[in-house]
Amino acid sequence: MTAPISDPHFVSRPDGAVYETDEPVTYSVADGIASVTMNRPSFNNAQNSQMTYALDSAFRRAVDDDAVKVIVLRGEGRHFSAGHDIGTPGRDINKPFERTQLWWDHSNKPGGEFLYAREQEVYLGMCRRWRELPKPTIAMVQGACVAGGLMLAWVCDLIVASDDAFFQDPVVRMGIPGVEYFAHPYELNPRIAKEFLFTGERMGAERAFQLGMVNRVVPRDALESATYALAARIASQPRMGLALTKQAINHVEDLQGKRSAMDAAFAWHHFAHAHNELLSGDRLGGFDGRAMAEANKRAEAGEQA
Repeated sequence: MTAPISDPHFVSRPDGAVYETDEPVTYSVADGIASVTMNRPSFNNAQNSQMTYALDSAFRRAVDDDAVKVIVLRGEGRHFSAGHDIGTPGRDINKPFERTQLWWDHSNKPGGEFLYAREQEVYLGMCRRWRELPKPTIAMVQGACVAGGLMLAWVCDLIVASDDAFFQDPVVRMGIPGVEYFAHPYELNPRIAKEFLFTGERMGAERAFQLGMVNRVVPRDALESATYALAARIASQPRMGLALTKQAINHVEDLQGKRSAMDAAFAWHHFAHAHNELLSGDRLGGFDGRAMAEANKRAEAGEQA
């Protein structure tokens, strides 16, 4: 569903994006725990560039605050995140931002350079930046955690999920081999990762827990209390010990090839975008948010039939 341009709750931008809020991320601190909350509930926290840069600012704020020991990433409303914004009025793919990485501005670039430069900045680059934050991060996941939402949860050190949460990466439907932060065979057994991508099916929280992708599954009404109890326990540990432990384990993953594998998958991802554009004139193979949601519904109906 899209809101009309005349909606007084929306703010028009020169690049054509129409934002429903000037605060796509909220931030608060209590008892040594920073809460970073995605705040686009009317669009299931779909991640546009406005939100991405706001997340980066919030994470930087938490890192710079010596009172903060642990960071909780959460989503306002029914769902954690429906993924990248590919269809709301706030889709701002053409908008230049004050960049945090060293890639150049994408917005006036031709061909495959447009998305390759942009996604090095806002997707792969940002996610790697957040994974390496020196403070422990916990994703508090309820409802949908789809495609780009996986990237937000997977960069966190721990994931606590409600029993109604589900995880999904359906982008193979677009001819694309998975989202830009390609952590699938590290979050899941490689054979399960193939199933996850080949079918595009939803994975429930309990199965994700059994496979080691999720740390804890709790009833929906206990999600917040369970997440913050875990965060408080971690916050009692010394800051430097937490930072060094996180660096050590991330280093082991990189020795296992995670970073190199991600670089290769990112290149294949962008070959797929270019291939789509050559065949159909559209980088996403003709899909937008509504079309993807409808395809998901048809697939789910087929599974249940």
